[in-house]
Amino acid sequence: MKIGIDKIGFYTPHIYVDMNKLAVARNVEPEKFTIGIGQDKMAVPPITQDSVTLGANAALEIIDQADKEAIDFVIFGTETGIDHSKSGAVYIHHLLGLKPNARCVEVKHACYGATAGIQMAKGHVALNPESKVLVIGSDIARYGLNTGGESTQGAGAVALLISANPRIMTLENNSVSLTADIMDFWRPLYSDKALVDGKFSNEQYISFFQKVWEKYKEETGMDLEDFEAMCYHLPYTKMGLKAMRTVLEDASEEVQERLKEHYRVSTLYNRNVGNIYTGSLYLSLLSLLELNDDIKAGSRIGMFSYGSGAVGEFFSGILEENYKEHLLVKEHKDLFESRKEVTVEEYEQIFEKTLPTDGSNIELDINEDSATICLSGLTDDMRQYVNKMR
Repeated sequence: MKIGIDKIGFYTPHIYVDMNKLAVARNVEPEKFTIGIGQDKMAVPPITQDSVTLGANAALEIIDQADKEAIDFVIFGTETGIDHSKSGAVYIHHLLGLKPNARCVEVKHACYGATAGIQMAKGHVALNPESKVLVIGSDIARYGLNTGGESTQGAGAVALLISANPRIMTLENNSVSLTADIMDFWRPLYSDKALVDGKFSNEQYISFFQKVWEKYKEETGMDLEDFEAMCYHLPYTKMGLKAMRTVLEDASEEVQERLKEHYRVSTLYNRNVGNIYTGSLYLSLLSLLELNDDIKAGSRIGMFSYGSGAVGEFFSGILEENYKEHLLVKEHKDLFESRKEVTVEEYEQIFEKTLPTDGSNIELDINEDSATICLSGLTDDMRQYVNKMR
């Protein structure tokens, strides 16, 4: 039985800051951001968006009535959850109007959470072939103003519908994982900003990729020429290329050029959104699938997932016939084109707006937020969400 990705949805906030202008404001050469780390624009989440609303908005564009009847499992991968106890998946379940007889859980392991969710979803569908599982990777990368990590912030979500007989990609069963207890990136419970050892994290990312790739080759007998393209978790778009370059010399020049060109295409969405943690790998996959003009059905796409702390995994998928017909290319083009640029000063003001942590009530103005699903405030320590379509 084929199991894999049947639909893919995506959402990012309606405002962004230009990385050239941010560089100038930080007295940094713009090329350090646009070429050095490979970022052009950074999504800026207003206070009316959090990981729940981003995920719900991403799912909203792909879920129809038939899906609502079939979805019996919602897996919410995030490292920016909004409650230590209640799962964000429950809020999303309600906001989407899914049937009550569905499991809902939140999965956390840094940027690896959505991948873990997909593997769980495959097992569930294997046992329940008529079921569909909604897997969401949604995050807000937040390091702080004038910090070393500021240029790798971002916000957004990718929603994937996992089912039998998928129309976009069948996920192959071969995969290799690796776990090690390291401190390359973390966020203590008392902090709303992440801590990172940047140099160490980059080294570990590359090391994890090399180890899982070598093990994958050993177990499957496959090599680079068996892949049409490879997608990577992208905290910034140059990171995946650094890892890929360490193994490219094993391939012919033709294969190298093909993989590098498809890698470039796979980064275009991420270049204009920034880091979305759990969703970054799948935003890269979406960019590749929607923007390529030559990848045919039957092609194998490799995927490297990395979550600091750390867990890495390499796995693959085969593209289905007419996969392009089931992608929302125009909708995502419109989403990018409709965004509004804010100045660096406006971005800083938005960044500093946070929800009260002392139990105070607050009502938020959602009229300026073009999203269908928004956070409208806090009442008695409970978040209030609004679906404008209801």
